[in-house]
Amino acid sequence: MKNVLVVSNYRAGRKTAVLNKKILKKFLYQHAEHFKIIDICDLDNINTTEFDTIIAMGGDGTINKILPIVINTDKTLGIIPCGTANLLAAKLGIPTNIKKALNILAKENSKKIDAISINNKLCILRFGLGYDSNIIGKTPQSLKNKFGYLSYFIAGILFALRLKLQKYHITYNNNEINVEASCIIVANSSNMYKNIVSVSSQCKLDDKLMDIFVLKTKNPISFFIEFLNILFQHRIDNKRAMYFKTSKLKIDNKWTLGHIDGEKQKFSGNIEFNIIPNAINIIL
Repeated sequence: MKNVLVVSNYRAGRKTAVLNKKILKKFLYQHAEHFKIIDICDLDNINTTEFDTIIAMGGDGTINKILPIVINTDKTLGIIPCGTANLLAAKLGIPTNIKKALNILAKENSKKIDAISINNKLCILRFGLGYDSNIIGKTPQSLKNKFGYLSYFIAGILFALRLKLQKYHITYNNNEINVEASCIIVANSSNMYKNIVSVSSQCKLDDKLMDIFVLKTKNPISFFIEFLNILFQHRIDNKRAMYFKTSKLKIDNKWTLGHIDGEKQKFSGNIEFNIIPNAINIIL
């Protein structure tokens, strides 16, 4: 690593980035020719052209903010997971232990992974509507700071008891379907709790495809059955759920609240998805 920019989110997770800053500085003095550490709030004010490596010290939302800088460039993305969920880091096998994460950065082994364009916004992890969006968008930060990822589990149980169906028109692979769904997930990385729970057992970050999950029930018992299918990898199309892969997708939409990589987003028109293959060079 020559010129390194660290983008840190000191408010992510349980504010572990603050505790890790001293260890990170010692590492950078040893491994980088030049480095700069900034808060994520200052990212728009930094000229990033001189940096060859961008390190995200935060959660999945922090990584998403950095995507426009590294996508389809020669820059390399590194990750020090300090967020609540750290799902991308888990998928890549990057531990939350700061010293082990830095050991991975020191080796500088990298590979190209895909990203998703969603109405020209970038996504590296997943997009969610309905149930998935409610968990992400309505779990209070104070609860996340206190209980970490367990807060999402608690919220997931509560929201499962009040699922609502909404009508969607979906186009993919020359197919058009009308469906009533309580949740839609479009995933580049489909793990939802570390690597234990995933809506697709075959989801890969470099397969040039998105994995789609559509939950078609609002009954809590049916939801629980489908959750068990996900947990034990018995994912098949049935009256409760749909699973498929595609490189392009469109969801007809008037207005809805969703999330991209854990960050709330409002969508007032149709939502179009396109895979961007080999988009990001990432250290792992």
